Amino acid sequence: MGGPGGLGLVQLRRGKRRARGEPLVGDYTRVALQGSGHGVRIALPAGLMDTLTIRRPDDWHLHLRDGAMLQAVLPETARHFARAIIMPNLLPPVVTLADAAAYRDRILAALPPGMVFEPLMTLYLTEGTDPANVAAAAASGLVKAVKLYPAGATTNSQSGVRDLARVMPVLEKMAEIGLPLCTHGEVTTPEVDIFDREAVFIDTVLDPLRRRLPELRLVMEHITTGEGVAYAAEAGEGLAATITTHHLILNRNHILAGGIRPHYYCLPVAKREKHRLALRRAATSGSPRYFLGTDSAPHVDALKEDACGCAGCFTATNTMSLLAHLFEEDGALDRLEGFTSLHGPAFYRLPVNQGTLRLEKRPDQCLWPDKISSDAGPVTVFNPGFPVHWHVVA
Repeated sequence: MGGPGGLGLVQLRRGKRRARGEPLVGDYTRVALQGSGHGVRIALPAGLMDTLTIRRPDDWHLHLRDGAMLQAVLPETARHFARAIIMPNLLPPVVTLADAAAYRDRILAALPPGMVFEPLMTLYLTEGTDPANVAAAAASGLVKAVKLYPAGATTNSQSGVRDLARVMPVLEKMAEIGLPLCTHGEVTTPEVDIFDREAVFIDTVLDPLRRRLPELRLVMEHITTGEGVAYAAEAGEGLAATITTHHLILNRNHILAGGIRPHYYCLPVAKREKHRLALRRAATSGSPRYFLGTDSAPHVDALKEDACGCAGCFTATNTMSLLAHLFEEDGALDRLEGFTSLHGPAFYRLPVNQGTLRLEKRPDQCLWPDKISSDAGPVTVFNPGFPVHWHVVA
């Protein structure tokens, strides 16, 4: 079970509702699911499952920041996730192998005693990136991907790429050695409406790039549109897409209708309801093209609740409970493990985790802190706006 083609193990217990402390009633259904996500399919009527045990999940898109913020938020991820692809958009950005090694050391130094977590490092692609350094970073085993930020697209992206032609030697080297490119898939030209940026990026940047370098392995990060879902579904081998927790919950009305809610503001921004539903169908489909990348992005409240607030939702604390709720709603609890624990390792050619995570559905509602404290200031935990009863218990 230790490879990309290995089996995932889902344990489900079905029984009648009970008070806490009463014994579970029902039988285990033990199902071995192929890493492709297209293994045995079992019907899971909403409300009838009590416990769910899956391979320990990974987060394939995570912001940990640095310094005081890193110290505060790292335990929120390490509590539930074995590994995460770490975003490199620090100030200054993580551009070289030496930068990545130093950042990894700071992450591990911030890990509380008794917690086990593996940061999977990435490099920030700039127009001055050296192809030889990228190749050395990949050969070292430390760096698992390179991140493309269009300049101005999101937090700390000012060092990003303005002209893709200037980074083609790097991309060609990555295609040669099989190192994935993770893309923030939005154009930033001012004439393109913010709600259209992803679709335009696919048409004008992503598809031409893939036609020029079809062997380049690529992740469409945090897709937010039906167009993104469709492109990932129809693409050939070597392309996958991550989906965030908050984009499975929010549409743009949640941000804007009845008043501006800054803690729902993120980039890419949430879109119309039809796009949210397309993401839900993709995430719960069992297709190995889609896997979890939370894009959990902490900012102190003073920078979120500002006249020009920062983009990002902090979901590390409650993602697994929220996903269990959503997948149960869609009758797809048996596919949660694929989305969180199997499809990502398969794409990145890494073994699945040997540990497990157990969730239990209880009558009492999950209670999370409203805020995480840090020496930099408070960070608001994502509030889904509805009660959740799936508790992470082990």
